[in-house]
Amino acid sequence: MAEVTRLLVLRHGESEWNALGRWQGQADPPLTEVGLRQAVAAAEQLGGFDAVWASTLQRAAHTAAVLSEVLGVGPVQLHPGLVEASFGPWQGLTVHQIEEGWPGYLAEHRRPEGAEDPEVVATRALAAFREIAAATPGGEVLVVTHAGLIRTTRRHLLAPDIRFTNLGGCWVTVRADGRVEAGEPVQLVDPTAFGDTL
Repeated sequence: MAEVTRLLVLRHGESEWNALGRWQGQADPPLTEVGLRQAVAAAEQLGGFDAVWASTLQRAAHTAAVLSEVLGVGPVQLHPGLVEASFGPWQGLTVHQIEEGWPGYLAEHRRPEGAEDPEVVATRALAAFREIAAATPGGEVLVVTHAGLIRTTRRHLLAPDIRFTNLGGCWVTVRADGRVEAGEPVQLVDPTAFGDTL
């Protein structure tokens, strides 16, 4: 039977720009106190993992560090392929500002000029998932990344499009032949319990 590696791919905890309702992309704001509490609460919902990986952006890396410490698994390994999609001129803007400047783009999953192409995002995310699986074949790995990357990759894999709040995500299966499948969604913390935002 082909070896299967399961990844629990999660969105990071609340960042300062999440709290302000600003699109982050590859900008690098830190976690808020709420984000840290979300990570601790999420860790209490998790079982055992063989490894923890994260995006190099601090909101994901810090979330992963908290999860890793509580779970007793580490150190956290960082992968540049897990960084959020670049949204070009939208980075730092609110949804209202984006709607004003680019009417209808969000609803249609369109991106402004200067943003990273969704196919490029999905391709690098899938390559990262395969590399992570190859490092822990047949294991279960916790991966902390970003909502845009998760959604873009799920759409690429023809999985239902879901909006992920902080510490939400989904299981991803990586088979020995390199096939990647998006699985069940997971929500580790109640978004309303922390006043969760974007």
